Amino acid sequence: MTRYLLFRALSLSLSLIVASAVIFAVIEVIPGDPAAFMLGLNATDEAIANLRAELGLEGGLIPRYVSWVTGMLQGDFGTSYNYRVPVAELIADRIWVSVPLAVLALILSTLIAVPVGVLAAANRGRAGDYATMGVTQLGIAVPNFWFAMVLVLLFAVQRPWFPSGGFAGWDDPWAALRSLTLPAIALALPQAAILARVMRSALIETLDQDYIRTARAKGLSQRQSILRHALRNALIPVLTIIGLQFSFLLAGAIIIENVFYIPGLGRLIFQGITQRDLIVVESVTMLLVFAVIVVTFLVDIAYTLVDPRLRRS
Repeated sequence: MTRYLLFRALSLSLSLIVASAVIFAVIEVIPGDPAAFMLGLNATDEAIANLRAELGLEGGLIPRYVSWVTGMLQGDFGTSYNYRVPVAELIADRIWVSVPLAVLALILSTLIAVPVGVLAAANRGRAGDYATMGVTQLGIAVPNFWFAMVLVLLFAVQRPWFPSGGFAGWDDPWAALRSLTLPAIALALPQAAILARVMRSALIETLDQDYIRTARAKGLSQRQSILRHALRNALIPVLTIIGLQFSFLLAGAIIIENVFYIPGLGRLIFQGITQRDLIVVESVTMLLVFAVIVVTFLVDIAYTLVDPRLRRS
């Protein structure tokens, strides 16, 4: 198992290096001069040159890439062109909003999807199974920002149980959780639909195995065979989807954070793009890529805990 994990760690580290090079290259080849954009149309050449020097835009791409990566390894993500503060401070302020939002959405989607998938698989071919799959198909087809608008209309406008936007801050944890509830539900519903279908398919495939038939022949009920034998083996593909969903919820919540005006990493990236704050876009995107790779590695570790065959190999 140790060799397996070391191999995966090396592979993911190489992926991180390649991702950093691609992100830097894509951002840097975008047409336009950030310094000229910030100063406006009436800026003089001298003012633009001075600002480029101040922002570290002088020099070749390779020295700037090496300086950027070295700085990130030391915790220095550079200085925002627009906010004129270290990017690390912006990330530190926003990450305590995005991470709890992603975790809350992932918990909600898992709590919804796993029981729904198990019930659908246990009632395969019956009316409840067809109804469940129809609802999950609808959940996949409808975008999460539509769910967000419906939730705001129902639970913030007609029934003012939750705030319609903004973030109350962690000084009041209850108010902060209320601020994140509707965005988390809007993010969780489409993910729960995907996860429920994966759970159903994996469990149906497991229930057709010979060892499940043997367990049933020994007198175990369907419920007992599912809970004792089938569910754990069916969780292997589900873990992959859960890991990918957390990465998506953390990195792909840009629309939801803008709908609810939540000051998270997604909204920070959106603001950086519109304001051509390239160092913010580069650094936050790289941080999210790192989070995706770390989650992938944790999923690999979870595989070894769930599947004994990986430990023996």
